[in-house]
Amino acid sequence: MAAVEAVVATPREGKFNKNAARRVRVAGKIPAVVYGAGKDAVAVTVDPKVITKILHSESGHNTIFDLSVEGAGVTKAMIVDWQHEPIKGKLLHIDLKRIAMDKLMRVSVPVQLVGTATGVKNQGGILEHVLREVEIECLPGDIPGHIDVDITGLELHGVVRIADLPHSGKIKFLGDEDATVAHVTIIKEEAPAESAEAAPAEPEVAKKGKTEAAEAAPAKK
Repeated sequence: MAAVEAVVATPREGKFNKNAARRVRVAGKIPAVVYGAGKDAVAVTVDPKVITKILHSESGHNTIFDLSVEGAGVTKAMIVDWQHEPIKGKLLHIDLKRIAMDKLMRVSVPVQLVGTATGVKNQGGILEHVLREVEIECLPGDIPGHIDVDITGLELHGVVRIADLPHSGKIKFLGDEDATVAHVTIIKEEAPAESAEAAPAEPEVAKKGKTEAAEAAPAKK
């Protein structure tokens, strides 16, 4: 995992309401909360540019970085939750978790398919990427940015399951080993639209005839 810029956090004081959060954003920062590792939660402010850079990095929100909280020293941390402004996409708030590097943790990491499946290239199939993330357990320092799986040899009707992903002693997959990650299927042909239009509308004709017959019949006294 590539080194990233350290995050500097400044403790917040006073009331923690919408007006206070708005003032923080006007000042060019965003409100955040730091918790975990058996310590009390601390309300802080951080630089949104640094956080955005981490979220857009190769390892994304699974990135572990140095968090320097004024008056509390430096600790390892990661982003566990964040909120965006719905229209402009600006960061509004984030949650940071202190990380103990010697303790196992559970995270979800993306699965990347490498290559072009022979079932698509030579057999006319289509590739479906069913499971785009898998949950794993490992030490913080062993969290991969993504898990690559070579699908070059995947034939028509072939399936890649969690059991087929690269396994190592450092990473434990927590999902069902038989769960489908990707497969190559046949393109389904849709029935021609004109065939439905050409079909005679017998029920409609019969209904019309019945109506006319009922109208022609004399009324009962």
